Amino acid sequence: MPVTEHPMASLADFLPENTFNLVVGYIHQHNVHLTVTKRRRSILGDYRHAGYGSNHRISINGNLNKYEFLITLLHELAHLLTFEQYGQKSESHGREWKSTYSKLLVDFVQHKFFPPDIEHALQRSIINPAATANGETELLLILRKYDEVNRDGYCHVAEIPEGALFLMDNGKVFRKGMKRRKRYECTEVKTGLKYSFSPVSEVKRME
Repeated sequence: MPVTEHPMASLADFLPENTFNLVVGYIHQHNVHLTVTKRRRSILGDYRHAGYGSNHRISINGNLNKYEFLITLLHELAHLLTFEQYGQKSESHGREWKSTYSKLLVDFVQHKFFPPDIEHALQRSIINPAATANGETELLLILRKYDEVNRDGYCHVAEIPEGALFLMDNGKVFRKGMKRRKRYECTEVKTGLKYSFSPVSEVKRME
């Protein structure tokens, strides 16, 4: 995995204003080895519990905007805290993790670190956190507005009308279909095959 090691002081560059001291407090207290990685398509962050004589390890994608970076870090910290309290007895995203993550979110939200629209979306996460980023569709769509770089002509699948065509980076053209639970069933125009798309997948709409 390609990684970039950063001095602790430079961590502030990845975090929202005024959050550095609180975040570093958790990192030092729980002996976390934090790594900022290049973009990974399948995950935003990762946690590995401490082995004998080693530290807990958390990695976060460095391409995330500051608010998404912090929220992803809190998600992984919740795994660490859950492991420290319950060991391997608890499920990965079970009741114990949900409770721990909710408490972390409450702690950071009450400090008013987030813009009002993100804070409002986080209230739902506090009540019932989702196991994966794709489960937080409303939150992710709001977070994407804070990305520093947006590709011209691209949007999210959720923003495309049903029946409209869109283009993927690999050149394949799809027609947007109905939403099935949390994902959209879309049909590849050339083959007629159906594929499932996350609402926050970035695609290029075709006129």
